[in-house]
Amino acid sequence: MTARKPFIAELVIVFALSLGASAVYSIVSLIAKLTAPTGLANQVTTLNPSMAQREWLDLTYQLLGIGFGLAPVALALFLLWQTNGNPFARIGLNFERFGQSAVRGLFLAAAIGVPGIGLYLLARFLGWSSKVVPAELPSYWWAVPVLLLAAVRAALLEEVIMVGYLFERLEKLGVSFRWQLLGSALIRGSYHLYQGFGGFIGNVAMGLVFGWAYRRWGRVMPLVVAHFVVDAVSFVGFALVGKSLHLP
Repeated sequence: MTARKPFIAELVIVFALSLGASAVYSIVSLIAKLTAPTGLANQVTTLNPSMAQREWLDLTYQLLGIGFGLAPVALALFLLWQTNGNPFARIGLNFERFGQSAVRGLFLAAAIGVPGIGLYLLARFLGWSSKVVPAELPSYWWAVPVLLLAAVRAALLEEVIMVGYLFERLEKLGVSFRWQLLGSALIRGSYHLYQGFGGFIGNVAMGLVFGWAYRRWGRVMPLVVAHFVVDAVSFVGFALVGKSLHLP
């Protein structure tokens, strides 16, 4: 039991500094939306908003948010390095066989992204989700590059911590793969509850698929590619043409 305590404490600290905190805030946000006079369906959730009226200051805040948002990834990799050796090789976060990883990532992106759009539209129709605006940046020259960097940050943060790091640590704690997979998927869904119940269901499904893929392939890079593609298409696509589509 003594050998388990440091890993349990480590997990609590890493998640309290990253996606665990996001899950708690997300749950509170959902409660706030559900209890608001307008209800959940009549509210708007904005991702990647503008952070300042002055262009240079907005860019500065955006880049700082992306940079510091990757700190938990660095922490998780450092902790894996302390006990597992080279963490990039251990979880497959490198460019070895990148062509294969890219193909697998694109396949996963299509498998998740297309049904995800349908689920979002269904959740909006049923009143289970707020309206999600993927990007709300002015038409600055740097808007698209920053949105792509935001997609990189989200992909690394979620896949390295939620899959690579978490699965490795739960393995050391003797947790079976079934519970690793379910726990990871439920946490992933919980920190998307700020969008509504549609976001929760969709991301639980995504977590199950991504966890299975990691178990099968032993590499987190295909998941990072897939997550980046899904978010990049969502963020940049909406920034370029989304406002003219009048999505629900």
